[in-house]
Amino acid sequence: MSLICLHGHGRIDIEERKLCEDGAVVGVLEICTFITSIGDFKTHKKECSTLIRRVKLLIPLFEEVRDLKLTISEEDLACFNALEAALNNAKILLLLCNTGSKLYLVLEQQEVAKQFLLLAAAFRQALNKPLSLDISDEVREQVDLVRNQFQRSKSLEDPLDAHLNSELLSVLSETHDCSKDKLKGLADMFKFDTARALMKELQALDGMKFYMGLHEGVPSSTWALDGIPINERGFDQLYALLNDLRSLFPSEELEQDGPELKKLQIAQRAGVEKASMQPASPDAGIDKGVLNIPDDFKCPISLDLMRDPVIIATGQTFERLCIQKWLDSGKKTCPKTGLSLPHTHLTPNHVLRSVIAEWCTLYGVEMPKKRAKGSQCSPEDKAAIDELVKKLSSPLSEVQRNAAYDLRLRAKKNVDHRSFIAEQGAIPLLVRLLHSPDQKTQEHSVTALLNLSINESNKGRIMTAGAIEPIVEVLKSGCMDARENAAATLFSLSLVDANKVTIGGSGAIPALVALLYDGTSRGKKDAATALFNLSIFQGNKSRAVQAGVVPPLMKLLEEQPVTMLDEALAILAILATHPDGRSVISAVGPTPIWLKIIQSESPRNKENAASILLALCSYDPEYAKQARETNAAELLTALATSREATNRAKRKATALLDLLKKQGYEDVDRRVEGLNM
Repeated sequence: MSLICLHGHGRIDIEERKLCEDGAVVGVLEICTFITSIGDFKTHKKECSTLIRRVKLLIPLFEEVRDLKLTISEEDLACFNALEAALNNAKILLLLCNTGSKLYLVLEQQEVAKQFLLLAAAFRQALNKPLSLDISDEVREQVDLVRNQFQRSKSLEDPLDAHLNSELLSVLSETHDCSKDKLKGLADMFKFDTARALMKELQALDGMKFYMGLHEGVPSSTWALDGIPINERGFDQLYALLNDLRSLFPSEELEQDGPELKKLQIAQRAGVEKASMQPASPDAGIDKGVLNIPDDFKCPISLDLMRDPVIIATGQTFERLCIQKWLDSGKKTCPKTGLSLPHTHLTPNHVLRSVIAEWCTLYGVEMPKKRAKGSQCSPEDKAAIDELVKKLSSPLSEVQRNAAYDLRLRAKKNVDHRSFIAEQGAIPLLVRLLHSPDQKTQEHSVTALLNLSINESNKGRIMTAGAIEPIVEVLKSGCMDARENAAATLFSLSLVDANKVTIGGSGAIPALVALLYDGTSRGKKDAATALFNLSIFQGNKSRAVQAGVVPPLMKLLEEQPVTMLDEALAILAILATHPDGRSVISAVGPTPIWLKIIQSESPRNKENAASILLALCSYDPEYAKQARETNAAELLTALATSREATNRAKRKATALLDLLKKQGYEDVDRRVEGLNM
């Protein structure tokens, strides 16, 4: 998915811009994560390691944009778009050096090296214009560092690659007259020490040939391998060389280690110089002893190759069908991490799906097909739903109440029912029932809307039906169950960025703060989740502070037993980015509170506490003085060097140590210098 999607004369659609400011940053992070996980390169190791190191330095930029939900200007989007294109090219080039044919990569050593220089130029151009984003100073400095490194890029020829290239060209020049000793020496240099290693090299060469289009039905003149010129004669020479290398191994090992090598024998006996070296048929399946599916491509639930990967709130990726079943069963935690999910919104992982497709093509594996769209409602279900929707307009309150309840249950349990209920016109009728004097009818109606809102297209229908004001009224004066579900509905609707503005201006925030004060444990969680998401929009931060959200959040930090520490810290971390939020938080939250969390809580909570403390100290000299008078330096140093801490927590801790250093705190100065050694 491109960060900028242009149509016609360059217009950016509103929905596409939404993707740019939400899911696309996550998509770019997915590319970066994938790139940094690649290792054990066959050739061009210096170029690969240098490129990965620079990509790692860019990750904090994307993390900060994602975590702070920064608004991205069109100019910055253009920069991000160029970065994404460069990252995608980097991913493919690194994969080639990781999984491609070592013989071919060495043969085309100079052309591959040229691609690294062209890639550096692409990154340099993408980063050429300073970003207007409101990012932290340390992240901006890191981006400047990466830009300067790409500007100074030069060819990093590996002496080993050059030596291998020279030896390979020498052997190829002797065609079929090469001695067995010379073949053995070449096999040792390329580490083809077993028949299996030779077979893997053959598979890699097959994969590259297939990827470049050098197979039946595809004109070779129309293909190129990501800028690396096609060397058809080189392929023929390498296949012949592999055939010669076969003589180094006992025939029983060759027969045992795979049919691919037999293709060479058949070609030799038939006198065919240009054998059709197709990858294995998809129908043959995957030989798990030879070709393993990368763990990142498997769904953590089913352990199968993913066909429609989606990202959940914790950032983990799952197969859509598997995670939807998990959520539909009533579970509200991440299956992989066990963390509570603040919302159940599923974001398509277009980048990973693209990478899986490339991997399948490279190895001749059939790409799993996505589940066919369309309603799965039976005729009986459709008739029942149609009847229930009609009953919502009944003059009898009891009939309305029961119909709303039945629709509530159907929308909760069945994905397809959610679509069909909305298509039958139920949403405007349910919104109207929110004004019912019967509190149970209110509860069932608002809960039905909550369940329907899980469907993305239904969010727009609910907003169009004018649901916000009556939902807020239920939040203010309904029974406790109705208030809780009204809060959850507002959260679900606020997942669409444009709705954050509408909901924030509707009077919902003071009502949510009231629920945070007097709600049940579940009600407080629903209120906190909605407040968190609404506060991502800058204009809602001051509304939340003015509504008095900070005191109950601070109370939750010290509540025993601890029930909502995660939620409270997350909201406070967002509010601390606003002047009104910092002012109130610093007045009621002394330094020891944050230090206690940094000392003993989870990595995510430590990160948020460090972020809050940095924001308060950066804008309030008195607060910074309090931090210097405590054991902040010791705890922050431990956080900055911790292996368990998140990258963002380490950056915040280091920035805070630097800030205290500038204040002249000698102990901090000594510790920072120790970190830099």
